[in-house]
Amino acid sequence: MTTQTSTPAPAGKTGFQLPKWAGSFGFQIIAALIVGLGLGLLAKYTGSTKANPNALGTTLQTIGSSYVSLLQTAVVPLIFTAVVSSISNLRAVSNAARLAWNTLLWFAITSLIAVLIGIGLGVLLQPGAGTGINQEAKYAGKSGDWWAFLTGLFPKNFLGLGATTTVTDGVATTAVSFNVLQILVIAIAVGIAALKVGKAAEPFLALNASALAVIQKVLWWIIRIAPLGTVGLIGNAVAVYGWDTIGSLGKFTVAIYIGLALVLFVVYPALIRSHGLSVRQYFSGVWPAVQLAFVSRSSIGTLPLTQRVTERSLGVPRAYASFAVPLGATTKMDGCAAIYPAVAAIFVAQFFGIQLDFTQYLLIAMVSVLGSAATAGTTGAVVMLTLTLSTLGLPLAGVGLLLAIDPILDMGRTAVNVAGQALIPAIVAKRQGILDETLYNAPRNGDPFSEDSEDSDDSNDVDGTVDPSAAAAPAAGREERDLADARA
Repeated sequence: MTTQTSTPAPAGKTGFQLPKWAGSFGFQIIAALIVGLGLGLLAKYTGSTKANPNALGTTLQTIGSSYVSLLQTAVVPLIFTAVVSSISNLRAVSNAARLAWNTLLWFAITSLIAVLIGIGLGVLLQPGAGTGINQEAKYAGKSGDWWAFLTGLFPKNFLGLGATTTVTDGVATTAVSFNVLQILVIAIAVGIAALKVGKAAEPFLALNASALAVIQKVLWWIIRIAPLGTVGLIGNAVAVYGWDTIGSLGKFTVAIYIGLALVLFVVYPALIRSHGLSVRQYFSGVWPAVQLAFVSRSSIGTLPLTQRVTERSLGVPRAYASFAVPLGATTKMDGCAAIYPAVAAIFVAQFFGIQLDFTQYLLIAMVSVLGSAATAGTTGAVVMLTLTLSTLGLPLAGVGLLLAIDPILDMGRTAVNVAGQALIPAIVAKRQGILDETLYNAPRNGDPFSEDSEDSDDSNDVDGTVDPSAAAAPAAGREERDLADARA
């Protein structure tokens, strides 16, 4: 009987089947890069131009811009709900103020180190010089200043939205935009106010946490179609700029990855070692999240796994990790908000023949340290670069050129981002005496979800959903004792 019921199963699977690796997200991204490159070259050599694209060129442009629009749509609700939830999770920690301050301080310290590395590489390697690309029009822009950046932090309305109207041939077109930094300021104010209100704010915080889980699920769906968006973005860039331009960005790509490698394999190990922790244990613990970040290219998509390895492998108490990791997923971006905008801003300046002075280099560092929340855990490197170029008064035309290789760069950037998002909670927990070093130094089995009987996949799932009650729940057992020891 058993044999009869089991024999039809293999029969149903006969015929041609794709190998397992062909269905992986990483393979799909690489395949999308190759397909996009081929379609872009085909569009270019069949007469497609930026001013007059042919059918293939228009299709690639539409696919790429539509995918970017999808990601941008999720930015506003994602930032607001993630930051408010992160602040509300501090309810479970008695020494919350000290932990929050130290977390933000170390976010800033590591971001400053990373941006200084980026500036040094940009000045040393000169990635924007000698590209061989001629610009049709000279750059005509305004100079950025400190005051314009600081005043831009203050919200002009509750949603941080703005609108501009243009009239062309008697037809008025209105475009709505948003200021990510202003949304961050609003979210921080709302989160702190909810904590101060207390019990009366519980329904609001529950609704916000539920909304965050829903938004993360939708965002994961968007990430799953990233290969399709990659085909459009790469194909359109190749069709517009050509192979020569893509090839000329090789020095820029090398500069970015050298900077990322220095942060991940030099700066982070130095910080770990200086706090008396094992570098090997740190990398073996955080590596599953780094791998997922590399293929998914999303800090938010990796957030559940990042929080899991931070708690289970690095020994950070859950009550603190549930605050620090989600906050880091929106604000801790050494790859996207430090290395990349620093090198890219210098590239754009060199590309357009603009000489940067010392004040502008300081502005790059300031924007990277204070404006990293603009990354939002998605394709925020583009948002961050736009913010940096706008603050410096550099031409935004360079953003479109760099998008041609953005998927390749984004893999490394996101991996470094996630590694830093797990690093800082471990360092702060060690400094505050609440790190479980026995768990940190325990042997790894390569599975961050092992021994998961009490926390089912419904509470923390790798597909991007997070149960709000599980994320906000106080730590139990050893974690409570550790926090009690820290308070003492």
